[in-house]
Amino acid sequence: MIVGMNHFTAIAEDKEKTLDFYVGLLGLSVGPRPDLGFDGAWLYAGTQAVLHLFFDRPPPAQRAGVIDHMAFSATGLKQVKARFDERGWKYDLRRQAGAGTWQLFTYDPSGAKVELDFDASETL
Repeated sequence: MIVGMNHFTAIAEDKEKTLDFYVGLLGLSVGPRPDLGFDGAWLYAGTQAVLHLFFDRPPPAQRAGVIDHMAFSATGLKQVKARFDERGWKYDLRRQAGAGTWQLFTYDPSGAKVELDFDASETL
């Protein structure tokens, strides 16, 4: 019945910092969004909306809730790592046992855990 993931929705505590993280650091782009009657943004990976941000409500006390993290497929491990390092943005880079997939874990400005997965063939 399910054929794929459509998007994640996250509450952004600080609009500017959150957009800088997802657009400036991770490379998503702000795209078309219908008038939903509240402040927010839809962020795109290419032509696909993958993240819907809410700017009109406070984050819950338990930031992760029952969802532990959101994961994105990514490319350009060396360049992405360099961007994180240049900004002094904290992350944890791991190599998945067996498959060798590179996994970069970090947190957005509101505390949402984000995973970027890179192909095992990428090098540092």
